[in-house]
Amino acid sequence: MQIILFILIFTVIILVHEGGHFIIGKKSGIGVVEFSLGLGPTIWGFTRGGTKYSIKALPFGGACQFEGFDGDELDSSPTSFVNAPVMARIATVFAGPFMNFVLAFFLSLFVVGSIGYDAPIVSDVMEGYPAEKAGLKTGDEIVKVGSDHIEIYRDISLDLMLNEGEAKEITYRRDGQLYKTILEPVYNAEAGRYLFGIMGGARVKGNVLQTIRYSAAEVRYWIEVTWKSLGMIFKGKVTKDDVAGPVGVAQVVGDVYEQSKPSGIFYIWINMMMLTILLTANLGVMNLLPVPALDGGRLVFLILEAILGRPVNRKAEAFVHFIGMVVLLVLMFLVCFNDISRFFR
Repeated sequence: MQIILFILIFTVIILVHEGGHFIIGKKSGIGVVEFSLGLGPTIWGFTRGGTKYSIKALPFGGACQFEGFDGDELDSSPTSFVNAPVMARIATVFAGPFMNFVLAFFLSLFVVGSIGYDAPIVSDVMEGYPAEKAGLKTGDEIVKVGSDHIEIYRDISLDLMLNEGEAKEITYRRDGQLYKTILEPVYNAEAGRYLFGIMGGARVKGNVLQTIRYSAAEVRYWIEVTWKSLGMIFKGKVTKDDVAGPVGVAQVVGDVYEQSKPSGIFYIWINMMMLTILLTANLGVMNLLPVPALDGGRLVFLILEAILGRPVNRKAEAFVHFIGMVVLLVLMFLVCFNDISRFFR
């Protein structure tokens, strides 16, 4: 069941991503040679409207192959990717990651509408920690941590994940009045991070407008987590064991499924959706990084073309993307190797 769930989640995310490229590309008059799910040889497919739709043997990944996508200036086809207006090409490339965020938002609507959002309200304070000493009480609503506005309780957790013992001004609301205090977090060896001593995260159901607002906050949170986690990698605060590839993600899906089973099918469904929100937001951010071969890397060249009024040398661009793809494949191999090696430790 775990493998089926992983394949289903991964397929939905890739389908939405590639579907974004496909829809905007088609609307822009760009020819689509093939729209496929999976990798490897084709096991089933059909052709309609000049586009081949296919399912590949390996249920990982997918592609939307545009006509002349890696062509050169001499491509004479009017429906070739390189001959489309530069803004149409920018929109087509950007549409993939954008649709990942759209998927995250719509899934969040279902989750927040079903079980509510994790309100930043104190449910308890830990004995001996700064929050208790500063007088925070059950029912207080955390409004700001430093200069960061708090929408959901996990915003506080994210701030503490990045905190290295720095004191922060905490703004909280009690009985309709705003108060401020300074909290200097204490390191908790068991948790492996600094803590203010605040406990919370109880789910609160809101009205329609609140559901929309906090669904957007959910997506914003996971985008922020992904972005700040990348910063931690470059600062050397994340080890190789904190990074997971497809094998590691499949293991996480299995763990979440097993932990959710005692609570019943509804919570299995909710937790799988929450995991999908995390993964699709993560994919959207990663694809927008200005790295060759990724959508973000291609956008860099397209934006340069829009600024300069002429395309960058396409052979040079193709070579840069080729090198980027090789590097990404090597990194993926290393991450997968690390995932598998965990099973033998």
